[in-house]
Formats: sequence, structure tokens, C-alpha cells
Amino acid sequence: MKLIRFGSINEEKPGVLRADGTKLDVSAFVQDYDEAFFGANGIAKLSKWLEKNHENCPKVGDDIRLGPPLSRPSKIVCVGLNYAKHAAESGMDIPEEPVLFFKASSAIVGPNDPIVIPKGSEKTDWEVELAVVIGKKASYVTEEDAFDHIAGYVLHNDVSERAYQLERSGQWVKGKSCDTFAPIGPFIATPDEIGDPNNLNLWLKLNGEEMQNSSTSDFIFNIQHVVSYISQFMTLLPGDIISTGTPFGVGLGLTPPRYLKEGDVVELGIEGLGVSKQTCIAYK
Repeated sequence: MKLIRFGSINEEKPGVLRADGTKLDVSAFVQDYDEAFFGANGIAKLSKWLEKNHENCPKVGDDIRLGPPLSRPSKIVCVGLNYAKHAAESGMDIPEEPVLFFKASSAIVGPNDPIVIPKGSEKTDWEVELAVVIGKKASYVTEEDAFDHIAGYVLHNDVSERAYQLERSGQWVKGKSCDTFAPIGPFIATPDEIGDPNNLNLWLKLNGEEMQNSSTSDFIFNIQHVVSYISQFMTLLPGDIISTGTPFGVGLGLTPPRYLKEGDVVELGIEGLGVSKQTCIAYK
């Protein structure tokens, strides 16, 4: 199943994307895709409900905005330097354990909403990432049980302001959490739609030029390791997002470095998870 949310900002309704491309409004069944929905086995219940009710669901037009495919979660936990070549281009050692940092959930926007370059920023950067959506409360989970706690997967652009992240001291969260710095979607794909999340192609283009093209098979720490590892330090709640890191090809690693500016268009995708596209605008 592919979960979408659609409509105006802060007024999104839940829907599904069918295999034939049809988008259906399922707000007659569920109010939103939130912690309560995921934690109550909502995906399985929605699937069963759709079997009998899909013909009665209103269709959603292609002209309707797609919002983030879930409501704001309790947290976004990110894994840094999870591809060896990205660590190298960042001038950092390959980590012995997953590098964790938070990204404010207020940064979340829809897949095709604009990226707002922050006030005074000169080093806003791109990062295509595979993100995991937690489906069941996870605390001290083993790697063997990790997949049982996953509701699905989603495309994420982990937009980053490198000066805030690396030059202003303190933790990386400052460079990761500006408004609009977490475009996610277009949809959440349930695990049965994806196959092996540890072997997916992911790519990103800037103004049509390919900047990133790699595979999650290059993970230093795979999905099950990351879910298990994070759950040793904090409880993951249904709907929480884990963003699993970006491959090489970010602006920071280029010679000379290249950063986003007003008018730039970023397009990115992951095998099985669709494509998103953001235009950069200046803070006003």
C-alpha cells in the first residue's frame, strides 16, 4: 500500500495511491496518518476496509497538492555518515557506530513544496535519503525483530545548512532543522511494496544535472542495525521517522563546494518510492 496526504498546508487529508495511479480519499476511515493510526495496526485495518469500500472513496485530482504523507511525528532521528564515500567527501572518518542527530519535525513539508533558503544562508545543501517510518513502539529491539517495527519507507531530502551544522559549534541539529528542510514523500510505501530496503537505487539532480546516484547496498549500517541501535537509546514511537543517511555527491564535497541558491530546482528519487521536486526560494 502507498499512503499519501493531500490538500492545502495544515489541512491535509489521508489518502492512498493505487497501483494504477489513482489517488483515493480515505478520510471516511481514518482522520490522519499519525501515531494513533500506526500504533493501532492502522495499515492492516485500512487495507481490509479498502477491499470493501474503495469504490465509494472520492478520487483525488492530479492538480491537488500532495502534503507530507504522515502528520508531524514525535521525532526525526537521522543517521550521519552512513555511506563510506560520503564520509570521505565530508572529510570525516568512517564511524565505528551510527552517528545520530535529531532534525526538528517542524522542518517537514510536502514532496514538491519549495525549499526556503534561511535568512543569511550561503551554504544550504542537498541530501537524498531513504527514511524509515516506525509502525510499532520500539525499545531495545534486536536486529532480528527490527523489520517487525517498520510501517514503511519514504523519500526524504535531508536539506542541510553546512555553516550552521559545522561552523557554528554545538550539535548538527542547527544546520538540519530550518523550516522546509525536510521534504518527504510523495508517499509512504509499506514493506511489501519495497522488497529489500538495503538494496535500492537513490539519486538526486540539481537543475537537471545528476549530483547523487548510489545504492543503499553501500550502507555502513543497514536498516535493521540502525533501528535496533537507535532503540537502545530511546523509545521509537509509531510514526517516528529514521533518516538513514545520504550517499556521496553533496554540495559540500564538490571542488569547489556548490550550494543551493534561489531558483535552483532539486529533483530526487528512490527506487519504489517515487520522485519529489523542490524549487529553492529566498527567505522573505
